Amino acid sequence: MSPVGHVLETRADTATSTATLADAADTATQSQIDQSSAQIAQLKAEIAQLQTQLTATSKQKQTLQSAITGLNLNIQKITKSISLTNAQIAQKDSEIKKISGGISTTTSEIGQVQTEVGASLQALATQDAEPLALELFGGATLSSLFDEEASLAAIRIGLEQKITELATLKTTLQSSKTVAQQKRADLAALQQQLNQQKQGLAIARDTQTQLLAVTKNQESNYQALIAQKQAQEAKFEQDLLAYQSKLGLKVTAGSLPPSGSHPLAWPVDSVRITQYFGNTPFATQNPQIYNGHGHSGVDFAASPGTPIKAARSGVVLGTGNTDLTCPNASYGKWIFIKHDDGLSTIYAHLSVIGVTQGQMVTTGQVIGYSDTTGYATGPHLHFGVFASSGSEIASFASQGCKGKTYTMPVGDLSAYLNPLSYLPSI
Repeated sequence: MSPVGHVLETRADTATSTATLADAADTATQSQIDQSSAQIAQLKAEIAQLQTQLTATSKQKQTLQSAITGLNLNIQKITKSISLTNAQIAQKDSEIKKISGGISTTTSEIGQVQTEVGASLQALATQDAEPLALELFGGATLSSLFDEEASLAAIRIGLEQKITELATLKTTLQSSKTVAQQKRADLAALQQQLNQQKQGLAIARDTQTQLLAVTKNQESNYQALIAQKQAQEAKFEQDLLAYQSKLGLKVTAGSLPPSGSHPLAWPVDSVRITQYFGNTPFATQNPQIYNGHGHSGVDFAASPGTPIKAARSGVVLGTGNTDLTCPNASYGKWIFIKHDDGLSTIYAHLSVIGVTQGQMVTTGQVIGYSDTTGYATGPHLHFGVFASSGSEIASFASQGCKGKTYTMPVGDLSAYLNPLSYLPSI
């Protein structure tokens, strides 16, 4: 057998053995992926069911029992979400393992093809270097020489095929590496999501503990707490209105994006509006709180520990906590972001502020977590949109809490904009 024929036969045996091992590994890994997929589907169904129960509970009359039930359901939902993310991480791990196995097999095949090409080139070079006359003088017949020439032609054709195969394997390898890199990026995002969910779970449990401690599990104490919040909010609105009348801020004409242009993204993943902008039924029914000026933003249902996201890239103009001035009266923990299009946004009633003044944020970046700080009779996110030219972070005295000073975003009455004019269509 010629050297080239020996190389080809050895390569075929090795390739068969490698393929058999790779197929077995792929089968086991695919089984793990399928199991993860089944678990993921089941967890998603359970989370959807809990969300349905949570939504129904949030629509009930505000009682201590409904609040506790809502918190329990939220804790269960976040716990299931953590299990779901862990299952998704396991699935990504298995997918990466499968792709890595394919990369290893392809790399081995590339090495084998390169060996064959080298051996073929060497054989061709050896035979091409032998002069025809010398071979004849050596006893070779014309017939054997013609056979050898035919063999050389076949080897050259085979060599071209091997080079083509090598190029194909390289393309496959590069494609597999690209897919693996994306899977690793997905895995990193899932790990970050898992950390956020764990933080959210801690917040939800802490909120539940605080509520039970404050109310001592008594409905009368819970209703008294709500009444206290409403009274503090009414005093705050009077303070704010008095200060706004002295501001002298004006909205610059032409500084705002067109209404309906959708420059902002939703600040929560699950969108359910619990109170709209302006003279809503709740605002109208509570003139002592809103002073007839209506609701200054949009409220989104957001259970304690829900990740809150920046609606657009921008710079954090400031953060704060009005509860340090006057508990239960206003925004609680808030974040104020100025964007590049003439708009600024506020995120209020947070439990955790995850950004700092002067920090640049990107659209969709998690900037904090929701809760019930400030004036919030139930867990939600207050999301407000301001005209940047008619708003600022300012300080003014609190009449409700004597001797204290609020520091928070304020604006001319014309600077408070309807967020739904700039958010995506529902």
